[in-house]
Amino acid sequence: MNLVDEFKKGVFFSAIGKYSNIIVQLLVQAILSRLLTPKEYGVVAVVNVFLVFFQMLADFGIGPAIIQNKKLAKKEINSIFIFSCYLAIVLGIVFMLLGYPISLFYNDAIYIPISLVLGVCVFFYGVLVVPQNMLLREKNFMTVNMVTVIANVLSGVISVVLAVLGFSYYSLIISNTLKAAFLFFVFYFKTQLKIGFKLEMTPIKKIFSFSKNQFVFNFINYFSGNLDKILIGKYFSTSSLAYYDKSYQLSLYPNQILTNVIYPVIQPIMSDFETRMDKIKQVYLLLTRFLGTIGLSLSVFLIFSSKEIIFFLFGDQWGGSVPSFQILAFSVWIQLILTITGAIFQSANRTDLLLVSGVLTAVTNITAMIIGIGTGKIEFVALLLVVAFTINFMQTNYLLMYRMFDSNYLEFFKILFKPTLMALSQIIVFAMLPVLPFSNFIDLIVKGLIFVLVFGAGLIATGEMKVIRSIIIKK
Repeated sequence: MNLVDEFKKGVFFSAIGKYSNIIVQLLVQAILSRLLTPKEYGVVAVVNVFLVFFQMLADFGIGPAIIQNKKLAKKEINSIFIFSCYLAIVLGIVFMLLGYPISLFYNDAIYIPISLVLGVCVFFYGVLVVPQNMLLREKNFMTVNMVTVIANVLSGVISVVLAVLGFSYYSLIISNTLKAAFLFFVFYFKTQLKIGFKLEMTPIKKIFSFSKNQFVFNFINYFSGNLDKILIGKYFSTSSLAYYDKSYQLSLYPNQILTNVIYPVIQPIMSDFETRMDKIKQVYLLLTRFLGTIGLSLSVFLIFSSKEIIFFLFGDQWGGSVPSFQILAFSVWIQLILTITGAIFQSANRTDLLLVSGVLTAVTNITAMIIGIGTGKIEFVALLLVVAFTINFMQTNYLLMYRMFDSNYLEFFKILFKPTLMALSQIIVFAMLPVLPFSNFIDLIVKGLIFVLVFGAGLIATGEMKVIRSIIIKK
């Protein structure tokens, strides 16, 4: 099977999985946002920041390292799995104990029992790392995505039922824990790994040089991406954190729809071309053109439709999320392209440059967050984050184009010229559109139709329609 066919197969199953999951998530969120209050969501948003951190610790860079190292034998992977089991047990126990300092930091004892439940969740996410990435290494995208869809459906049903029964924020926490357990048991039996007690360090040493850079990058990237929520939860109300978190998560949905379909496929396939920089650059520029064409115009639509989207999806009680979402929407196209850069660095076995990019990203993001928090408004936090994302976009592509591909900005930005023209046409049309007198749902439908018509006309006028068609059907 050639490179393009492998990409098509991988993206096909990834798309089925991701789009199904997004539909499930949106439906569940639409229901839960009407059953739970912003304050209850704020409590979960606080503890989720620490949960993500421990998931990152549990991965330890092991997942991408297993995918990249094609010489690892099944026995060696099993030894790495045993190591991950020990690590997961330790991290699960530590997370259970973490509830006490978290409760002191936020002056709320509720985080103690919540941490006890999520400690189990941390354990299952930790032992899940090796079996899941082993399936991805074998390019078994169908199994990974179909099982994840089933897990999300079950988790969604459980969370809604628990919310109706009055379990408050526990409805989100318990369902997430059960989801992690379900994924582990299915992937574990699919890979036929064996749980043992004897720990062999030789396989760990084999992947250490790759995984250490990946881990440090993930560690830095975590703080640069989550410090805003930690500080907002501390210095603002839990409702303010919920409004901000809801707008931030919503701004990431285009990533889930587009980039997250492509991202899991890039490294498992492109790692076969580790020494072919020309091939990796070709794939990166092609994906950038595709994502830029969609992302730039989509950002404009989201900016002009922010109120209708928030109110339709989550209800009138979430009006506090509208201003920050409108600001964050500008960065959607930037985030789409930035998201795939990690897999490009990994595919070329350049986690050293990935680490440099992560450090620079952390500096700009954390600086923006601290200044934004100091203003006392979540809208300013969002605005300064957009500035930071833009700076990171430039430095990451400098490392890619100049340091890795021995090229320049001109080659990169010229592929975004026509997508920019298409976005400008969207701005003109929406700026001239009068205030619509209908309901939020009807207004959203009207604006959506206008977006599609202008986008389609732009594809034809700029010739980008032919490019997208060639990407889809190219042999």
